Amino acid sequence: MRTFVFIDASNLFYGGEKSLGWKIDYQKLLTYLKGKYQISRALYFGGVEIHNFDFNYLENETVPIESLKKYLTGLIKERGNEMNDAMLLLLNRHLQRVHFYAKLEKFGYELCLKPVKLFEQDDGATKRKANCDVDMAFYLMKEKDDFDKVVVLSGDGDFLPVLKYLKNQGKEVIILARGPRTAREIRQLAGSNFRDFEYLKYRLMMEKK
Repeated sequence: MRTFVFIDASNLFYGGEKSLGWKIDYQKLLTYLKGKYQISRALYFGGVEIHNFDFNYLENETVPIESLKKYLTGLIKERGNEMNDAMLLLLNRHLQRVHFYAKLEKFGYELCLKPVKLFEQDDGATKRKANCDVDMAFYLMKEKDDFDKVVVLSGDGDFLPVLKYLKNQGKEVIILARGPRTAREIRQLAGSNFRDFEYLKYRLMMEKK
């Protein structure tokens, strides 16, 4: 059976290591998914800060991570001395995230990245948002004829309509998500095909150096 995995990073890993309580080794995760489910593709959906990088969302499906890495590295090198400490720290943090994505790509994940958008709130604060739910739902439908089984790493209830449709079309749907963050309807849909991500801690946890 052809098996694909779809990873909704914002839902599964919301809050990062602080929320999860342990750091994920993504190479171990991919190895686990290949061994357990014999997956042939792993699509990873997430957001990325691009800092005015020239990206056309109408012409591209994902932010080119290597080009973005070169752009941000050049930005720090050329204009870093003009930035205040807070801005430079923020830019370096975003560059580290880009390095992380580049590492995922080398491991074998297919990146589906969209730019983080900035929204000014009424109180003057800036809110960052890169919701990838629609993108992932679109790809689930777009690729449906190429897989027989799908492993979804998300417990977001917004995926219920598309997952219900896939199941009704004869696709086997497996949900691998964090129990406390999984919508009740998603757990009901998956039934015995629900797996709690928390129980994989000692198989997927990154070893401390």
